[in-house]
Amino acid sequence: MESAPAADRDETDTERFDRNWDELLQELRVTQTGVQLLAGFLLTLPFQQRFATITEVQRNAYLAALATAVLATALFVAPVSAHRLMFRRHAKAELVRFADIAARTGLVVLAISITAATFLIFDVVMGRGVALTAVAVAVTVFAVNWWVLPLVVRHRLTRR
Repeated sequence: MESAPAADRDETDTERFDRNWDELLQELRVTQTGVQLLAGFLLTLPFQQRFATITEVQRNAYLAALATAVLATALFVAPVSAHRLMFRRHAKAELVRFADIAARTGLVVLAISITAATFLIFDVVMGRGVALTAVAVAVTVFAVNWWVLPLVVRHRLTRR
């Protein structure tokens, strides 16, 4: 997260870190719900009758999707645990930095999880070729929307 104060805000460092923390928590609320739904869905799959007939590649994709969904959940919830451990320690700056890293890493891991789940579902339903195409589309959508476009906007903002 940027630590330089915005030109249009009159706030102390403490106020800025409080605002950054609140904004980050709002972002995490959105992602936590999505990753928990994905993980819940993945946890039910082995109990479906058809699961016993999947191929080794599909089983590996399932395990990758599940493992990364669990890891993403841990990363998105980590700031809450860190907050509890750092509570009243006057460490908001460190907490915001830690939460930022956890959230950024969690987003990457979540994209991997969704991509693996996409591969699995498309491979089971439509076949390997369509699954690989779906993965390429998913990776492109994540890269463009979660990385390229924000960087373009950030670049435009810095040129002002």
